[in-house]
Amino acid sequence: MNLPHFFTLLRIFISPLFPLLYFKHESLGISFLYLPYVLLFLLAICESSDLFDGFLARKRNQVTDLGKVLDPMADSITHITLFLTFTQGIVNLPLVYVFIFLYRDFFISTLRTLCALKGVALAARFSGKVKAVMQAIVAFLIIILMIPYSHGVLSLVLFQQISLFVVAIAALYTALSMGDYVFANRFYIRKALDS
Repeated sequence: MNLPHFFTLLRIFISPLFPLLYFKHESLGISFLYLPYVLLFLLAICESSDLFDGFLARKRNQVTDLGKVLDPMADSITHITLFLTFTQGIVNLPLVYVFIFLYRDFFISTLRTLCALKGVALAARFSGKVKAVMQAIVAFLIIILMIPYSHGVLSLVLFQQISLFVVAIAALYTALSMGDYVFANRFYIRKALDS
């Protein structure tokens, strides 16, 4: 266990707090007016720790195979947990968009594992990093929009429409990033699967 691993694991352990707070905030004594700020704080910790773990790993020369596996896994857990949570309650996102996020991550992880077992390492793509950043921005935007909604400034219909629109864009790019990953690594994938 090193410091970069700590920050990565922190994201994984914080993730279950999103649905807990979203669904049980009243039982926990948190007013709906304050809920968006609490969620923003937690998401800020998660996204900051994502920046810190990579930065520290490179600066302290602590880049490990475990870290290479844990970091994208922590990203997936954080974002998918949050978007799954938002399929319920006031946000009411369609589940199909979350399935796109989920299937893309499972597909790429399985593909990388299969290739690794054949001795072929598939490099990460820039499109994957953009995908993670886009999902984080969309998550922040939805939570920020909860603030004017909670004060009655933004209607529920408009809040849901904007949330749906930005998630649809993120889902489309997520699907495209999967295609980009497979196409860019097609020769390595063929080599691994044929061997």
